[in-house]
Parts: sequence; C-alpha cells; structure tokens
Amino acid sequence: MKHAIVTGGAGLIGAEVCTALQASGYEVASFDLKEGPAGIRSVRCDVSDEAAVASAFDQLGWKSLDLLVNNSGIASPDRGSITSLSLDDWRTVTDSHLTAAFLMTRAAVPLMGEGASIINMLSTRTFMSGRNTEAYAASKGGLFGLTHALAISLGPKIRVNGIAPGWISGDGDLRPEDHAQHPAGRVGRPEDVSKAVLYLADAGFMTGAVLTLDGGMTRKMIYAD
Repeated sequence: MKHAIVTGGAGLIGAEVCTALQASGYEVASFDLKEGPAGIRSVRCDVSDEAAVASAFDQLGWKSLDLLVNNSGIASPDRGSITSLSLDDWRTVTDSHLTAAFLMTRAAVPLMGEGASIINMLSTRTFMSGRNTEAYAASKGGLFGLTHALAISLGPKIRVNGIAPGWISGDGDLRPEDHAQHPAGRVGRPEDVSKAVLYLADAGFMTGAVLTLDGGMTRKMIYAD
C-alpha cells in the first residue's frame, strides 16, 4: 500500500484530499492541529514548528512515504494594511504556509523512494492580489519558488509540483453571479482540487509545474464598465 501525508488535513480542501487519496488506495495521515476526516489517521502537529514536525514523524512511524501534500496554512489573506501588519502576524502567516512546507519536506524526503511525489498547495494569489494580503501573497509566492527549486534538487527520484486553486467553496448558498463570473460557469469545489492531486501524484513526466485551478479567472480581463 502507498502512503501519503496531507498537512492541513482537517480543512475544506485538506479533508477532501485525504478522503480521495484513501479511496484511491493510499494509507493517509493528516497532520493538523485539528482532527482530520473520519477514518483518516490524524497526527496532531503544528507543522510550522520544527520540534513538533520531528515528533509527529516519530509518532507516525512510517518507514516509507510516496506522497506529501503541503496544504497547511492560515486561510484568511487580509491581515490589514502593511503599515499595521505586525512582525508576529507576518511570521505566523508565512510560517503556516512556507516554513511548514520546508519543515515537512525536509522530514519527508529521507522516507521517499523512486517515483515519490510532493505537491505544494499554492493559490492564484501567487500571481495576483487583493488589497492587504502581503503576508499571504508572499507565502504563496515563496511556495512557487520552493516548488521549482525542489523539483530540480530532488529530481529525477522525486517529482515536485504545485496546485494554485482559485475560489474553492463547499457552500451551496452561493449567488448565481458568483458562479457566472467564472469562465467555467461555476465556483470551484474541493473535489476539483483532489482530482488535481491524484493527477499530479501519477503524472510521471510532470515536475516543477504549477496547475492553475481557477475556472479560468486568471485568464479573464476585468475592467470597470
């Protein structure tokens, strides 16, 4: 049986990724401060803390790992203006995304054999921004750089790719205009992301790439009427 770790496995996207991987034959562990989906092995861990990551891998006790999905991170991009953003808040956000991916990857690589895969969860905010999102955008931009750097350093043994989701929602009460603004005709769903994870896990000729998964929004020119 193949083994996979998903960080942030208790969240909207992470929980769906855990469930989809399990259904595809993986033994899955969720690394999160909260309990993961039912039937998934939950390892309580602050993945931005070096000692906690080391302890979590010891607790897990796996001798091999086929897939690491770095999906953790604080999901609220707006942290206020740059002049009011504290250093602690900056570090909390960047650590939850970027430092966590570094720590998890460093711990995972010694367990990974030929054909293993790492998938980093970026965001379309890697490439475009709203106001007051500096810490979040910098974190996701850092993950973009980390993805292609790792692909070069770890290849050909281990492939490293990324996914940049746009608007992903599990809310069935969205407005028609929320869906209509997307060229694909709808807001994204968690299962859209899990399908991309499953694809990248087996896409043997793809490494250093980032899949933009946003219903076409970053290709849409938007001007005020």
